[in-house]
Amino acid sequence: MLRMSFLEHLEELRSRIIRVLLGVGVAFVISLSFCYPLWNVVRQPATAALQTLGINPPELVAIEPMEQFNTIWVKIPLLCSAFIASPWILYQVWAFVSPGLYRRERRWAAPFIVCSAGLFISGGLFADFVALRYGLTFLLGLGQGYGIRPMVSISNYSNMFFNVILGVGLVFELPVLIFFLTLLRIVSPQFLLRHSRYAILAIFVMAAVVTPTPDAVNMMIFATPMVLLFFVGIFASYLLVLSREGRRFPWHKTLLIGGIVLLLITAVLVLAITKYGVHLVPHWPFFLR
Repeated sequence: MLRMSFLEHLEELRSRIIRVLLGVGVAFVISLSFCYPLWNVVRQPATAALQTLGINPPELVAIEPMEQFNTIWVKIPLLCSAFIASPWILYQVWAFVSPGLYRRERRWAAPFIVCSAGLFISGGLFADFVALRYGLTFLLGLGQGYGIRPMVSISNYSNMFFNVILGVGLVFELPVLIFFLTLLRIVSPQFLLRHSRYAILAIFVMAAVVTPTPDAVNMMIFATPMVLLFFVGIFASYLLVLSREGRRFPWHKTLLIGGIVLLLITAVLVLAITKYGVHLVPHWPFFLR
């Protein structure tokens, strides 16, 4: 374990922050080259919601002169640069805390970066393809039949889009956070399981804040994967503790049971598709008759 003074820690922190900003800056310049294709991706949830509600043409509107510039040329590249540079940012975080770890614990660097970046990007994709599309259709359809025609401003929409995408992306880092706290010996799997009821309550409160709609259905769409990620983090924490104690996890039995469960789920899906006419669709709820 390396030893560093307080001033050395501050100097190291300053260096890592500068490197993070440089990485985000490079990613931002790259993103500027794809502003309009990125905008087409960003507007898809709103366009799909308007099409579902029968609004023709399904277009967003610019109310103020600067809305288009701020959204397409500033906000979208910034959001994209955060996702592009996420592996670099996470590497700098790991490099900053690694001097406080034992040498045998530094081997987790590559899994930490890969898993963290993967979960962050997965959270953004989940928010884009599931949560936002369902939530927008619900919100925009509330006034239909009562003399209200939905008209979505690109500025208001982009603000909600970025808040939801970044919020869900950060929330999906929960397993990595739990693993990291266990690595630093701040929490343990037993402690997390013992206080899981409070964690689940906090997750539902967080889901109520992140979700773009006030109804319970959308809150459950956000909260369910967060709860699952919480227990995935506990499992990763348990594996770390087993590794420290020189014990092994019974992977053979676990994989056998998991394979049986997967086969049962596959059989149910095949039965639903062949006998009841259920088919896959590329949007929520993914299975329709």
